[in-house]
Amino acid sequence: MSEIKTIGVLTSGGDAPGMNAAIRAVTRTGINEGFKVMGIRKGYNGLINGDIFEMNARTVSDILYRGGTILQTARCLEFKTKEGVEKAVAVCKKFGIDGLVVIGGDGSFRGARDLSLQGIPTIGIPGTIDNDIACSDYAIGFDTALNTVKDAIDKIRDTATSHERCSVIEVMGRDAGYIALSVGIANGAEVVLIPEQEFDFDEDVIKPILEGKSRGKKHNIVIVAEGIGGVMEMASKIEEITGIETRATILGHIQRGGSPTVRDRVIASQMGYRAVQLLKQGIGNRVVAVKDSKIVDYDILEGLNMTKQVDQEMIKLAKILAM
Repeated sequence: MSEIKTIGVLTSGGDAPGMNAAIRAVTRTGINEGFKVMGIRKGYNGLINGDIFEMNARTVSDILYRGGTILQTARCLEFKTKEGVEKAVAVCKKFGIDGLVVIGGDGSFRGARDLSLQGIPTIGIPGTIDNDIACSDYAIGFDTALNTVKDAIDKIRDTATSHERCSVIEVMGRDAGYIALSVGIANGAEVVLIPEQEFDFDEDVIKPILEGKSRGKKHNIVIVAEGIGGVMEMASKIEEITGIETRATILGHIQRGGSPTVRDRVIASQMGYRAVQLLKQGIGNRVVAVKDSKIVDYDILEGLNMTKQVDQEMIKLAKILAM
């Protein structure tokens, strides 16, 4: 493998707080190691279309505290084709990019793998608020999203208590319930519903609400992961069966924004640093990850083939503490 002199960095998929910290770490570490660093706007779409510019230490000044991504992100169906990948490789060669760092989720890593197979050493950094990257215990943005949801539910609880209501709250997580489960415990929810766990509506939703009512509870919080859906209908059904006034709230994209927490800033910085060190050694086709609180890396294909199971002890804990 030829010596890497210029590295590119892009963000792909859904944005997540802390991506800017990773961009900053890649840029400043790269410059410190003697690399030329190129920023690629709007993910793989920008790569294919040559939306690329040189970055320096000042380019990434004052971005640590900012949510989202200064490089922006976009979907790119063209990149999923063989022709799209070949076009991206040609653009890399045109701009002299001989190593790449991709910050995003599983879909982004598949693109990174394809580029590596075409001779562009590429490193993936997990960034998604869903925290559903199988090979990593943690993904950039998760902690910030949890704190955003925690604050929102605390506020909803205030009004729910004032009116003795039940609140059904949808949080993000189309295929994964990590946000729902964590904030369910943190916010003292009576019910938590996640895609990974089957549930019986009467037994797992109605029963705990009625039991709480019989013990004198003045409010109820039901947290529903996005993948379950139907929160409006669920709220109507709860009210009809229990006689408790019930309201539904979909938190939506508020969960993606906001200034990243210390944890997200530090882990993103560590991951960005590790990615550049791998490229410095001429190593590509890797994904940086957190395992047992340590920064590690895996072959991308190995990482994509891994599975991640929801912690059953967390599910058990959520039910016990909801009494």
